[in-house]
Amino acid sequence: MNNYGESFIHSLKDSRSVWLNGSVTDVTTDPHFAGTLSTISSLFAMMDRAEHQDKISVVQRVREQQQRIHTSFLVPHSQDDLLKRRIAFETWSRATSGVMSRLSDYARSRLTGWYGNRFAYDTFDKHFAEKIKTYYETAGVENLFLTVVQRDPQINRGVSGEVLAEELGLLRITRKTSEGVYVSGGKMIATAAPYSNDLIVFPIAKWGEKEKALASALIVPANSKGLHMICRAGFDSGNVARADYPLSSAFDEMDAVLIFDDVLIPWERVLLYENPDAVWQFKNDPVANALAYHQAIVRLQVKLEFTVAIGHAIAESIGANQYLHVQEKLGELLMQSETIKGLVIASESAGKCNDQGIFLPHFSFIETARNLGTAYYPRAIELLQLIGAGGFIQTPSIIADFDGPIGHLLEKYYKGKNVDAVEKTKLFKLAWDLIGSSLGSRHELYERFYAGDPIRNKAAQYAGSDKAALMKMLDLYL
Repeated sequence: MNNYGESFIHSLKDSRSVWLNGSVTDVTTDPHFAGTLSTISSLFAMMDRAEHQDKISVVQRVREQQQRIHTSFLVPHSQDDLLKRRIAFETWSRATSGVMSRLSDYARSRLTGWYGNRFAYDTFDKHFAEKIKTYYETAGVENLFLTVVQRDPQINRGVSGEVLAEELGLLRITRKTSEGVYVSGGKMIATAAPYSNDLIVFPIAKWGEKEKALASALIVPANSKGLHMICRAGFDSGNVARADYPLSSAFDEMDAVLIFDDVLIPWERVLLYENPDAVWQFKNDPVANALAYHQAIVRLQVKLEFTVAIGHAIAESIGANQYLHVQEKLGELLMQSETIKGLVIASESAGKCNDQGIFLPHFSFIETARNLGTAYYPRAIELLQLIGAGGFIQTPSIIADFDGPIGHLLEKYYKGKNVDAVEKTKLFKLAWDLIGSSLGSRHELYERFYAGDPIRNKAAQYAGSDKAALMKMLDLYL
């Protein structure tokens, strides 16, 4: 027995600098982090349980030994391997209703892709392949929680011309020594950073040779001296009742701005160094992106199914499911989840082995699903609002009200068509947590923009498509 859940929590007791509400805190004891920490720990603990173990992990030979690793570290060499990865993603997503978007299986998938495609970087850095191999094996065996951080602080997005890195707060190498490189600057949005063991950091922009100090790919220990994680306000105060805020109390991943104040990154964790072309290839690596985005759309599918379930239950509880306009909205919710499900299946069915023998999902189907998701999820939230309407803003302040002196009145006036008042109230509170709470608002914003600028992404899908094949259809007429 490895006690994966307990080991995960213990790994966070490392003097990391996590700032919340104006002071440094210990994520393992702070009540604001307790619910989410318990959730992640329970997911890790699945690797110890016979009923879940084979759904989320595999045994493979690493460092001359048979090791159990999470399936997100599995390099797929067949469609069956790809399906194993999907089952692992679905298992964690269903345990969290798709609400936790950065459960490390995303970042682990990117790492697995970079490892699988490691020899493509030989022309840039002959040490890259060995460095990524060593780290990939360490992360798998030690079951590390990872997150990927790319975006720059929003200081002045209107700047053009010469890049003033320090003024704009851009992460940059300031000096190098025999031990490694020192970096200063900021990064956002570091989702799940307080719970992570390591942060994989690289730029999202394509820099030129003049800005090469900004172009490195780094693996940063979360407890690095000089690294500060500045958290937004938490959604779980530590006193939140699970019945009143079932999602906020358990699934607040936390987002943070990372401030690097002269942080040393050892050379073995400097994957690529001041090389704009290499880092741009790293960001757009076809293997890493295909494997990671596959995870992203599997999670999206589960999250949209969750909105279907809530919409159906809300409509049924108040007898609104008999109305045609409500049925239309429920049908639209169902169409969304079924469309993404179909694209997941299509990406796997149309997948092929690349030149290295890695079986990759068909990228255009994944790209389509991700681009649809940026519009689907906000629309799903709107549909839920229309279905439940004013009912969402008239629930009792806490479930405990039903045990109070006016509980008998609440039982009468808060009941539904075929459900009692407590069950209906719990249902509406669950829905409110998804559509109207701070966590709910954060998720709508996240799904709009987590993949980047939706306009650029859709334009890029068009630009990268095989238009010549489509134009042949016109040969019948032109």
